[in-house]
Order: sequence, then C-alpha cells, then structure tokens
Amino acid sequence: MSEVGMDPCAANPGPIDPSILYDQENHVSSAVWDGQERGALRCHEHTSKLGEWRLTPKQIELVEKAGFGYLRKIPAISLDNPLISALVERWRRETNTFHFTMGEMTVTLQDVAFLLGLAIDGDPVIGITYTTCSKVCERYLGKAPDSTYASGGMVKLSWLKEFFSQCPEDASTEEIEHHTRAYLLYLVGSTIFSTTTGNKVPVMYLPLFENFDVAGRYAWGAAALAFLYRALGNASVKSQSTICGCLTLLQCWSYYHLNIGRPKLNRDPIHDHFPFVLRWKGKQSGPTTNRDVVFYRKELDSLEPCNVEWLPYKHMDSTVIPEEIRSTLVLGRSKTMLICFDKAERHLPDRVLRQYGMFQPIPEDVARWVRKSRGVDGGVDLSGKMESELNEWADRKLHIVEGDNDADENEYTWWYLRITRKVVGRPISLSSEFQRTIGGLREISYLADTFPSEGLEPDQVDLLSRIRSIAQECLRDQVGGPLVASPIVGTELRKRSRGKERVRRKGSGKRKRGNDPMDGHGASEDESKYCGVLVAVDQLHVHQADDEVDHMPLCITAVEGDTAPLSEAPNKVDDMQLHDATDVIDASQFCDASNEVDDSNMSHAISESDLQTVKTAEEVIPQSSQLPDATNETNDSEIHNATNKPNDSQVNATNGVNDHQTLVATDVNESQTHGATNTVGESQPSDVAVDSDQKTENEAKVSPQLSHENVEDLAQQGETSIVA
Repeated sequence: MSEVGMDPCAANPGPIDPSILYDQENHVSSAVWDGQERGALRCHEHTSKLGEWRLTPKQIELVEKAGFGYLRKIPAISLDNPLISALVERWRRETNTFHFTMGEMTVTLQDVAFLLGLAIDGDPVIGITYTTCSKVCERYLGKAPDSTYASGGMVKLSWLKEFFSQCPEDASTEEIEHHTRAYLLYLVGSTIFSTTTGNKVPVMYLPLFENFDVAGRYAWGAAALAFLYRALGNASVKSQSTICGCLTLLQCWSYYHLNIGRPKLNRDPIHDHFPFVLRWKGKQSGPTTNRDVVFYRKELDSLEPCNVEWLPYKHMDSTVIPEEIRSTLVLGRSKTMLICFDKAERHLPDRVLRQYGMFQPIPEDVARWVRKSRGVDGGVDLSGKMESELNEWADRKLHIVEGDNDADENEYTWWYLRITRKVVGRPISLSSEFQRTIGGLREISYLADTFPSEGLEPDQVDLLSRIRSIAQECLRDQVGGPLVASPIVGTELRKRSRGKERVRRKGSGKRKRGNDPMDGHGASEDESKYCGVLVAVDQLHVHQADDEVDHMPLCITAVEGDTAPLSEAPNKVDDMQLHDATDVIDASQFCDASNEVDDSNMSHAISESDLQTVKTAEEVIPQSSQLPDATNETNDSEIHNATNKPNDSQVNATNGVNDHQTLVATDVNESQTHGATNTVGESQPSDVAVDSDQKTENEAKVSPQLSHENVEDLAQQGETSIVA
C-alpha cells in the first residue's frame, strides 16, 4: 500500500519515545499535522517609537550606569513574522530548546551577551508586584497617569512618551532622574519585556531603577532570556496566536545560526560592531515578500547541517567586546534557573554543547517543573515565594557544563531521532494520503475477491470474506456509495495519471468552441480516485426544445479488449435542464482502439473487434439544451444508454443501429470526428476523439454537475444505478 521509498516521517513524525516531549498533544505541531493552520503569529515588540526619545548627555550617562548603554543603541528591526512563527513551531518548552532535524539548539546566555550587550551575571531581576500605578509612578516619575493611561499595575507606553520623551535643558537633577526612569521603563517595556497587551508595561520594574548604580548590578540579560523562554513556550501551544518578548534577539539569533530567511545586506560590514545585533541594522534586500509560514516550515523540516552555524561568533572581532561582558561569558554554559520576577525558566546548555564547540553526548533527562503564575496580588515580594529558584541561580557558577571529548555523536543522533518531532509539516498532503488509503483499500478488496478459495480451510475462507467485507465497508463509508475493488496498483495509477494529462491537453484544445458550456468543468484529479468502475445508466432523459443540434459534443468512449479495465468518461453539463441524471462519475481509464467507421450506415460505430466483455456505454451529453430526435423511437426524447450484464458481449445503444451494435466514437485521422446522425441535417455533432495510435492508456475527465433536485429525482425513479 505504501510507495517504495516513502518517507517514514509521513506515517509517524515522532516522538517515538515520548519521555522527553511529553506535552506533544498540546503543541502547535500536532495541530499543523492535523491540517489546522493558525498562520503567522502576531508579534508584539514596540520599538518603532524608541528613536523619538531625545536624551541629554546626563540621561545617557544614567542609562549606561543602569546597564542599558548597548541596548539603547539597537535600532528598530523589521520583524519577519512568518520566520518567527516557524521557529516557534520548533520550540519545545519541555527542554527550552528548538528541535531541528540535526539536533537541539537554543538561545543561550552567551547569545544574549553577544547580541544585546546585556549583563548575564548579577542579581536576579525580582521584586514587588503592583496592581495599581498611581503611587509607584508618583514616587519614581513625579507624576501619575490618569485612568485612561493606566490599567491595573500597567501603564501605557504612549503616556511615558508623551510626558517624558524630551527632558528640559534646565531640568533639575530630580527631573532628569524622573525622565530617565521613564525612558528605561519604556525601553524594557518595548524590547526585552514587551507584553501581548499591546502597548503597556508593568510598573513593577520602576523600583529597580531607583538607584542607577544598583540597577547596573542586575542580570538583565538573564531576565530577558527567561522572559523570552516563557513567551516562546506560551506561543508554542496550539491555542495561542501571539508572541511577545525580545523578538529582535530571536530573529537575529536565527540570522546568525541558520541560513534560512537571512537577508542580504546592501553593504558588507567593514568592521564588527557591538552588540552584534547591529550587523543587521543596515538596509536589507532579498526575496522576503512571498515567504510565509509554510515556506519557512518546509525549510526547517529539510534543514541540512551545511545551513547551520554552530559557532557564528568565532570569527568576530573579540576586541570590540567590552571587558565586563567578556569576563562573564563562561556563565553562558551554566546549567541554572533564569529569573524575571514571577517567570523562572531553566537554562540547559548541556543539550546544545555543539553551540560551544563541544561534542554532544546524550543529555540528562529534564526534571519536570510547573510554571506558576505568581504575584497576582499587589504588594507581594516574590523573593519569599521563589526560594528554590533563587538558590539555584545563586549557585550558577557551580554548574558550568564541561565537554566530553569521548562523546559518541552517532549514539546521540540515534537517541535524538527517537525522542524528537522530526517534521512539523506533512511531507504528503492530507488529500494525497486519503487518496493513497482509498487506493490501498481497493487493492485489498480486489485481492480478496480474486484470491482462489479452492483448498482453503473454512476458517481461512471466513477470514478472506471478512477482509473483503471490511475493505468494502471502509470504501463505502468514505466514498458514499456501494463500491467494489478495482485491480489498480500504484504503478498503473501513475501511468494513467500521465496519460490523463496528455488526453486532457489534447481534448481541451480540440473541444473548445465559442461559448462552450463545457469549458472549465473537468473533474478534479482527486475526485477520480473515489468512484467505482462500472456505471449503468438506464434511460437518461434529456430535455428537448426543438429538433436542432447546435455543435453538440458527444462524449463517447471506445473500449478496448476484454481485458481492458472499464472506463467512463464523466461529463459536466452546464446551462442544460436535465430531468434525470446520474451522480458525479469519474473516469478511471480511457482505452484506445483502432476501428473502422462506416459513415453511410451508422452515426458513430466501432468496427467489430474481439470485444468480449464490455461493461459500459458512455452518456451522450448535449452541449446546449436542444437535442434532435435522433433515435428510432424517441418520441419522448429518450436516449437509452445501458450496460450489459457481465456475460453479455455487446453494448446496446439506440441510434438507428441494430441491437447488437454500439454507439462509440473513435478518431481515425488526427483526432478529427467523422460521423453524421440519421435525422440531423445541417448540424453535425462534434465528438471527443481519442488517437487510434495511442498505445498507453489515457484518461479524460469531465464531471457532470447535477443539481440536488435532479439527484433526488434520479434516486426516486431508480433509473440510474452505480455499480462498482
């Protein structure tokens, strides 16, 4: 049933061993696999107005003391929402890492230090929570926002910019500090601590800026990473549609480590700048307009090792790195807890040792921890509620991960492929997999029907019968009608598909007329896989206005040989009134036959051949609503297309021909139709012809579109039967 060489990920994308990724059911990749696309995430980062702040030299000095001298230099960078969304689909909050095809990667403390220039060592960023803004703003900013600018313990960024973006030249020291604290609150609230609320920032950070020298001793980089980890984890849940945090950090991390979505700079950097995010501040170019989430998802699903930069900072100029940053880089390998107020997230460098130039062994299991939301009540000091996390951070220098030169990465690769989610998007679409399943069920049913039962034990016969029954029941449930198997294998399907395309191209070119109502109504390729192979049409009544035919195309099939699988040529009828019509009929095959045509005796006849088992006669569908009285006895304008029983050797069709002659169209000369009806004078029908020298089986599909009322009438009259 499965094709040779089929990607095993198409059946099971993982994880095979769920011990690591135990929350797979809630992850966005499960929804994507089930066909539930959520599109690009809404990315919340409010850096566009940062450049409108005008800082005095004294303010810049205070900002640098507080530890944000490099962060303030980072300009607004256009976010690639589809790229960020595709990365989120690879993020796993069970391990705080991205799960790529060749292993795990993550944004580390070292990345934060290099890219943002923030301190990754120091006191944890934690303090007291607030549910109101007035008192804390009055104390640290000198004024409080009114109710239109405040909400709970948060204040709007627009209020900060409106009242504090330009410090007066003759401002007092206290006013300068107020304006600087307002800028710092705006800076962190629009970058490293941006929220999904839109344009608000919690005022709980303000007390940390009371003393600028003390503020410079906080590990702002570790807090920014904790905040980003939490935001990535929340966004990776399939029910979420937004993401916040320092997305500039995430996007530039991707630019450095992955050659996917990386823009081309109009200029090559003459020298390195610090922080290294500044490398991407230049004017960018590249084909990014047509890149959506699906594009990046496919790129990540097929990510090759050659497109991964494990050590992107190796060739950067280390002399531009400040000493206070360089001296703490060893903490980039600390296995510790990152803290930002109520957010505590694990930093696990032992899972990404290749990002430090080391061999990657199988890492230790990650202890499960519950992410709690603390500090709902105002005036709560979180230090008393996070003792274990604070102790782990205090011991951060004792847990520096070391490499293992004897690590076997082949063993790691084998282990990793069992515990990871190998792909996010389906290698084969759901519709294609459905078609594959239907084809397999038909093949099973056919094998069960044709398997010789002579010599089998009774229980074996019962088992064979049960297999046949189950397969046919599944087909009946999926297709919605009584079905039996068709002896179709994958190779024949592919050959017929190619032949079908050739016939469709030929037929469409020869069949088109001016104002052709059949134009553009071919059956889809997917639909052709779901129908049976035998169609009996009893008394297809066609509405007749007068006895004139206006370029009426007759879609009739020439059937080849007794071993040729049965073919139908389904048709679509547009702008016609049908009293009775068959349901949508799809073609499985067209078989070509070379026949002689007698223009004088019959309208369209196939010469006598060795046809022994012909199973259908095609419907004759008029192009317009006008059909002549073309049969011997058609006073009621009836065209009788009937199928024989399996033992019959000929097809009976009424058109002034003997009972044992067939009405079939063939193309003898370059696909041009020859024929004339008995009672039609000037108007001759145009037939869809099939090349007589075609040696491969071709298919042409045209599906009838029938109104709901017609189908119900048909069912009531019982004049059309579908037997597969």
